Amino acid sequence: MIVVVDYGVGNLGSIVNMFKKVGVKAVTSSDPIVIRGAEKLILPGVGAFDAAMRKFHETGLVPVVGELVLDKKIPVLGLCVGLQLMTKGSEEGQLEGLGWFDAETIRFKFDAAHAHLKVPHMGWNEAQVRREHPLVADWDSESRFYFVHSYHVVAKEMDDVLAETEYGVMIHSILGRGNIMGTQFHPEKSHRFGMRLLKNFAENVR
Repeated sequence: MIVVVDYGVGNLGSIVNMFKKVGVKAVTSSDPIVIRGAEKLILPGVGAFDAAMRKFHETGLVPVVGELVLDKKIPVLGLCVGLQLMTKGSEEGQLEGLGWFDAETIRFKFDAAHAHLKVPHMGWNEAQVRREHPLVADWDSESRFYFVHSYHVVAKEMDDVLAETEYGVMIHSILGRGNIMGTQFHPEKSHRFGMRLLKNFAENVR
């Protein structure tokens, strides 16, 4: 069973509904007992980094999820701010991130040629695969996803980057290391392309 971790932040219903469309059972829960019984986890997120991290800590779920992910190696997929929480920290706030990726979350910084681009980066954009991985299996080269963000993740190790997206700079839009994965975009808002990715997570990731 896939459990969407409910720590008070994220499009929980949309995520569950998208899994339902691809024939996969997913539930939302803030109950440590339910979460500990998960085969796979989704870490959602919207809004500001510090607000999301603070809520996550307030629930008492950080050590529960950390044990499952780091010790038991349960596959986890972070979505948007959920991915950003997996980094060491964000320029948006003061709190430390989970540090599951050797990465930082930074605000968009454009050179003069791209100064016209708006922040937040909002709308549809492509994600080009850079490395083979079960999460991006059978990838359509024209896959497009829905983004809404003013900050983006920069991985220190390019081996962690599964896909990139261009928006004035190269965004590391999908990361993956071992059982830990994340997307900067919202697959639950990305129609058939998002369904493909979530189906891959459910069926291909082990």
